[in-house]
Amino acid sequence: MISRSYRNALLDLLDIEFPVVQAPMAGVSTPEMAAAVINAGGLGSLGVGASDAAGARSMIRAVRQLARGSLNINVFCHQPPRRDAALEAAWIERLRPEFVRLGLVPPGKLQQIYNSFPCDGDMLNVLLEEKPRVVSFHFGLPSAATLRLLVEAGIVLAGCATTLAEALTIQDAGLHAVVAQGYEAGGHRGAFRPDQGDDQLATLPLTRILSAQLDVPVIAAGGIMDGAGIAAALALGASAALLGTAFVACTESQADEGYRVALRSEAAHRTVMTRAISGRLARCLANRFTQLGSAVADDRIPAYPIAYDIAKALHAQAKALGEFGYGAQWAGQGAPMIRGGSTADLVKALTAELFAEKPSPHRSSNRHGSSPELC
Repeated sequence: MISRSYRNALLDLLDIEFPVVQAPMAGVSTPEMAAAVINAGGLGSLGVGASDAAGARSMIRAVRQLARGSLNINVFCHQPPRRDAALEAAWIERLRPEFVRLGLVPPGKLQQIYNSFPCDGDMLNVLLEEKPRVVSFHFGLPSAATLRLLVEAGIVLAGCATTLAEALTIQDAGLHAVVAQGYEAGGHRGAFRPDQGDDQLATLPLTRILSAQLDVPVIAAGGIMDGAGIAAALALGASAALLGTAFVACTESQADEGYRVALRSEAAHRTVMTRAISGRLARCLANRFTQLGSAVADDRIPAYPIAYDIAKALHAQAKALGEFGYGAQWAGQGAPMIRGGSTADLVKALTAELFAEKPSPHRSSNRHGSSPELC
């Protein structure tokens, strides 16, 4: 089994006790959740891609009121959307019957609801001033100048990769770690160029490939729900595991009741990939919105995050009427193993399971010394 004294270079760099990273789920994770993970010995995270600079600062400071330790702030680095008025109008009309069925009225036009971090100087200033231990990037990377400023501020940097090519780009840009996001992961794919296809690599083979090829630590992400999954990732060369879906049902989560009920339903066994909700490929529980998008060609859906504007409007208005089936119920393929309870209890259970695992028949190592200590 893995010893409680297990250490590696990444854990030392992040200054955390256990190889457990809570995913920075924008709209789901909270300061209370991140603080509970930090206090339990893991890396707590906040996703601020859906927030402005003032909101991000407020959340960071809220965590610091509750915990002393390492915090990860995640930002989105998507390409600014190409606006297409005709396509956006057609998308509104395609969804109009769903609004009408509920006695609602769709928005007259769509808005760009999120800024991309490379275009948000205010967000950069907040990060440089607040200095979270880690800043991580999704959908790509900011400029070399921005990366240099963050590193000079003493911040550890990590980037999400879905392929070896993306991982090498992250390493070559001077980041400290790579998050290996498998195809089974819930939420948005972190692909740099989603228009160029998707290799659909699963978490474990991607983790193994990256740990063998990179000189920086790898954090495995996707479908990991318990200590056995963390142990498997470590055995294949990861230095830590990132878990998202596992935390969605925790008491500190912002997930609404409909989302929580769906996680415990048959839908948990049928997660699907869809672009229809936000404009970018993401894994979601099967629901009314994913069904709507199942027959729509990718080129008929507005760009991210334009499409997300009307999806959020439909969900918010429908939820007020008691209909939760239009929500962005992001979840990975491990969703049937969801637990619930407090965040602190979940981290305690994960670490107990991790240290109770039986020895692997094959000891694995990687190029940065993160192989599990077996006993």
